Amino acid sequence: MGYYLADGIYPRWPVFVKTISYPLGDKRVLFVAKQEAARKDVERAFGVLQSWWAIVKGPTRLWFKEVIADVMYACIILHNMIVEQEAGHVTDWGDDESGSRSSTASATVAYGLPMDFSEVLARETSMRSQQDHATLMNDMIEEVWKRHDH
Repeated sequence: MGYYLADGIYPRWPVFVKTISYPLGDKRVLFVAKQEAARKDVERAFGVLQSWWAIVKGPTRLWFKEVIADVMYACIILHNMIVEQEAGHVTDWGDDESGSRSSTASATVAYGLPMDFSEVLARETSMRSQQDHATLMNDMIEEVWKRHDH
């Protein structure tokens, strides 16, 4: 299940990773700093994409995940092409001809919607679980701590 970096106005659901208001301890302080920096970067990036393409503004809840990923990648690629064109840079297309792929392209994973309605209901229930939220937050705090050479 994916999640969104969010601020305090959202409910305590595992799909929203909210800022910790009063972090106690080094692990939580580090997590808050990393989470807030990532959230600001994502907000800026989506703001840019939304200003260019209306398709990024609309709801996608009933779309297939691979379609959402394709739309986002297309918008990001188009944005980067526009930035390069406006800056007057010449793109080196030679890398593409050699068959090499960027790390972003090779990391693409496609997922579809659940096949039956009981799976949809189970996901909806899990999305709203405060216990799952607490578990996810603790797991993420530990992971950020481990990755920061501690």
